[in-house]
Amino acid sequence: MYLLRRKSQSPVEDESAQKEAQNEAKIKELRAALGPLSGRSLQYCTDACLGRYLEARNWNLEKAKKMIEETLRWRASYKPEEIRWHEVAHEGETGKVSRANFHDRLGRTVLIMRPAKQNTNSPEGNVRHLVYCIENGILNLREGQEQMSWLIDFTGFSLNTNVSVKTARDCINILQNHYPERLAVAFLYNPPRIFQAFWKAVKYFLDAKTFQKVKFVYPKSKESVELMKTFFDVENLPVEFGGKTTLKYDHEEFSRMMAQDDVKTAKLWGLDEKPCNIPNGHMGAEVAPEPIATAAS
Repeated sequence: MYLLRRKSQSPVEDESAQKEAQNEAKIKELRAALGPLSGRSLQYCTDACLGRYLEARNWNLEKAKKMIEETLRWRASYKPEEIRWHEVAHEGETGKVSRANFHDRLGRTVLIMRPAKQNTNSPEGNVRHLVYCIENGILNLREGQEQMSWLIDFTGFSLNTNVSVKTARDCINILQNHYPERLAVAFLYNPPRIFQAFWKAVKYFLDAKTFQKVKFVYPKSKESVELMKTFFDVENLPVEFGGKTTLKYDHEEFSRMMAQDDVKTAKLWGLDEKPCNIPNGHMGAEVAPEPIATAAS
């Protein structure tokens, strides 16, 4: 019976099965190379996670190992899973980055970015806010999905409202180095000519894989419109992206949603949390401080 099944498989199926087996073997090799892990590092390093790092480094074991070790050090220091909405809510007041209430055609989480809504001059604040939004986007991925789609709206864009090249570089480095293969595609919708100077400065920070995921879309281009339709249902897409839906950012409603998600995040990572008040008056969750060790008298 086994021989009959093998004979019925097409060459394409055989090749796919062989590649899958090779990938699984590579993931096991990477796990062994990393050595014993514990705590959050162990929880973070799922097989799917290791597969993303291998994919980002073209399945080169040594390069993937170095990459994930750097991420584990970064996560241990930066603690992205401990960032709570009330800490970054002031950065999100204008809706410059938010999670959409719709998905793309493949069911992926969508992050909407509006550069013209930039409201602070804090490089660290902007980076921390984006990291929170990426973590939240991952939290809300549907089962079987590992990637997000980004929609970037350039309505009202000016160089005065844009983040600095250094901040953009820092954001790109974090995305590429610590969230590999989390971005499926980034649509830059109708960027004005003045954006070109900024783009020329930041595009050199993108690696080849990320660069290929960036798509410039113009509403007067038939090719651009068709491209958007392959990724999104125009009935769900906001009008500013060529769709038919009106989407208005409501900071209080979004804050309520994020506070609920913060509880989910705490539960996911096994963190001890306590309620806290956030600036808009809603209740959020806060990581309880770790006890401070005192020397024995």
